[in-house]
Amino acid sequence: MSLRTIVEKKIDKPEVFKNQLLDWSQQFREMVFLDSNNYHQKQSSFDCVLAVDAFTSIKTDFHNAFEDLKQYQQQTKDWLFGYLSYDVKNDVEDLHSNNFDGLHFPDLFFFQPKKLFLLKGNQLEVRYLQLCDDEIESDLIDIENNCQLSIINCQLSIQQRISKESYIAKVNQMLEHIYRGDIYEANFCMEFYAENAIIEPVKIYQKLNAISKPPFAIFFKNNEQYLLCASPERYLRKEGTKVISQPIKGTAKRFSDLVLDENSKTELETNPKERSENIMIVDLVRNDLSHTAIKGSVEVEELCGIYTFEQVHQMISTVVSNVSTTTSPVEILRTTFPMGSMTGAPKISAMKIIEELEETKRGLYSGAVGYFSPENDFDFNVVIRSILYNAQEKYVSFSVGSAITSQSNPEQEYEECLLKAKAMFEVLG
Repeated sequence: MSLRTIVEKKIDKPEVFKNQLLDWSQQFREMVFLDSNNYHQKQSSFDCVLAVDAFTSIKTDFHNAFEDLKQYQQQTKDWLFGYLSYDVKNDVEDLHSNNFDGLHFPDLFFFQPKKLFLLKGNQLEVRYLQLCDDEIESDLIDIENNCQLSIINCQLSIQQRISKESYIAKVNQMLEHIYRGDIYEANFCMEFYAENAIIEPVKIYQKLNAISKPPFAIFFKNNEQYLLCASPERYLRKEGTKVISQPIKGTAKRFSDLVLDENSKTELETNPKERSENIMIVDLVRNDLSHTAIKGSVEVEELCGIYTFEQVHQMISTVVSNVSTTTSPVEILRTTFPMGSMTGAPKISAMKIIEELEETKRGLYSGAVGYFSPENDFDFNVVIRSILYNAQEKYVSFSVGSAITSQSNPEQEYEECLLKAKAMFEVLG
């Protein structure tokens, strides 16, 4: 177990401090910044976390990815931060990803940070590995004196990988699979992208976060690769022996008019298509959790709850289980990944059909970013409502998707995708 020096400090202006932390962190090659935006949620350990500067790390393609991660996690027994890309699915099942990839991120990346900041309310806990704990004092001074970065005005020409006509044709093909009984539901995604793009990642992230204020916002950087994420969805959390999954299925528009907004919410709550979409995925998640659960411990804590975010209303369910203290945390991830809300049901069949019809390799989009704690707990989000950027290749990408079921209308699914893309278009100008 790596020993860390812990220093506690009271922060007068947590919101200001968060921005200073994010700006200060840009000097490091590897960093992850997690922000819950003070969103009211029952299961949360911190309001904001920053991990920087890899002491050790693991970077791999999907081959043997879960086994390698398990070994790494068991050896370090420390805080680890990183991601599983969607294509790590190929390690678990006989699946392939041969679609176009403009981003070229590794399939899996985790690092053990030298420096860690955990903020809850106005209480800051700093945890540095002992090899660099003499820098705590000077780092805190640097953070509080940190000034804003320069602003590059980006003019991007955003293109759509799949045209509207092609999208509708592909959804109709997916519906044929559903009518034939190959699948009940599948999440179908399309990419928007810009080439020769130079953006200021921190500024774009701050704009995206400000208009979305989601509970699972993340700014991630691994050298030249960036994720700017405004996700409302948790994939999986483990606290002690309890495992919590919170799939989102069902989306409705927000309105500035209160009556219209309330109506939109009510309509979502009672919409049979949205409810059946959600319930199908809840069944899938229950099945996934049962692989590692203590017998009889899988429960649905909340079914089809309606939650309101800045941009949209969402339907969220909460499924929980209990695991034995000897169960490896990585095993819980392996048996539930990728998350049902981004695949469909039955899962393997849905993933095969998705791969045939989509034109972009998903990569980190619809994967998961999060952390392991030294106590074998973890918390991971679902990478949606996110912008991915490879600064070296000057390639910007964001994808959106919706769940296709037998009740889907291709035209309406297309509109739902555009609704989800709205925030990303807005911040990328």
